Amino acid sequence: MNERVKLGFEPDTREIAISEILPTRVLAPNIKSSPKYTAIAASIKEVGVIEPPVVYPMKGGARQYLLLDGHLRIEALKDSGERSVLCLISTDDEAYTYNQKVNRLVPIQEHFMIMKALERGVSEDRIARALCVNVKNIREKRNLLRGICRKFAFSAHL
Repeated sequence: MNERVKLGFEPDTREIAISEILPTRVLAPNIKSSPKYTAIAASIKEVGVIEPPVVYPMKGGARQYLLLDGHLRIEALKDSGERSVLCLISTDDEAYTYNQKVNRLVPIQEHFMIMKALERGVSEDRIARALCVNVKNIREKRNLLRGICRKFAFSAHL
């Protein structure tokens, strides 16, 4: 049997105009006053988009994409005047399945996101402000793999 595993995402991200991204759900009218939206907007302002929105290319001639994950990020980007965003391209249009499987950020993902921001030159203080946590919390997450995985645990930021 020579079956191949179907990739869930295209291997490369793609810069997409926000105007070409169609939401798959309507946001609540009061969402912009919620702590979650406020934190996302602050994070994007401080460090940019770390976790790209997930989209699915619509069939047909139009360059449009269904937004599977990242509705609040897209809304915050619109509010800040951004015109495009780097997106992860899904090979399946099943937003429900995607959100059920990937919706929670696990500690290792937090570690990698913090390390990525540090590699981009963002200070620990700035990351802490963006995430509404103290710097000690950022340092703990940064050091998550110390003594466990040498490849990822050590960098110039440690």
